[in-house]
Amino acid sequence: MEARVGTIQQLLAGGIAGAFGKTCTAPLARLTILFQVQGMHSDVSSLSKVSIWREASRIINEEGFRAFWKGNLVTIAHRLPYSAVNFYAYEHYKILLQSILSLENEGKNASADLGVHFVGGGLAGMTAASATYPLDLVRTRLAAQRNSIYYRGIWHAFHTICREEGFLGLYKGLGATLLGVGPSLAISFSVYESLRSYWLLQRPSDSPIMVSLACGSLSGIASSTATFPVDLVRRRMQLEGAAGRARVYKTGLFGTFRHIIQSEGLGGLYRGILPEYYKVVPGVGIVFMTYETLKMLLSSIPARY
Repeated sequence: MEARVGTIQQLLAGGIAGAFGKTCTAPLARLTILFQVQGMHSDVSSLSKVSIWREASRIINEEGFRAFWKGNLVTIAHRLPYSAVNFYAYEHYKILLQSILSLENEGKNASADLGVHFVGGGLAGMTAASATYPLDLVRTRLAAQRNSIYYRGIWHAFHTICREEGFLGLYKGLGATLLGVGPSLAISFSVYESLRSYWLLQRPSDSPIMVSLACGSLSGIASSTATFPVDLVRRRMQLEGAAGRARVYKTGLFGTFRHIIQSEGLGGLYRGILPEYYKVVPGVGIVFMTYETLKMLLSSIPARY
């Protein structure tokens, strides 16, 4: 990430990149969420019959094509600040860590650079997730709705959750989120930076934009594979008590893991991984590509902040 830009430009680049990437892959993101939460209130024996195409057809037939973007408005409202904080924090954590480790020139010490990217990415992800978590929870609840509409929109969802579950209801699953997003972003940023640096070193004439797209896609696969079970648990904890339903998981984060393994098997922790792969390959690539492109464009604007 060589282009140097000011604070405002950096926040804009990160926010727009995240919102654009999420909008492009919203249909697959909704399918992933629907698969992830199926085991909560369904007969587990019937879940093996479900397929991506069957679920996609059901959404079109029962809810209409626009339903693939259900909850996308709150996704954008979440992604704009989340991605802005994420990329901004990553750049600053990276500079801080490099100064602590006395790494004046990035690339001279490969193992140290990898550690900086890994730790910086993890800290940035946890910072961004903590700052924007209520929007993430509301987005999950809106996207998980099927035919029965309990939450009529963003503000109605906020009001209903606070009234029925208390203010802390907006932070259900935060522990699982931080446990997942830290390693996820750590892996994503470190794999992306390492692959991109190696690629441009070996093939300096390749388009930086296309390199960012390819390396971003590969980093998305790596991070999703490693942290998907935690993301699934996070989604289910976010839906605890939603729409007045009885709680399913009453023993905390690790009790939820144990409950899912006992009732659905180890495979239950990877329910929805296929649409997740379909989503992250273009999605993460688009985010990094858009971010790098906007940084190059905005770097020509004088940085006043």
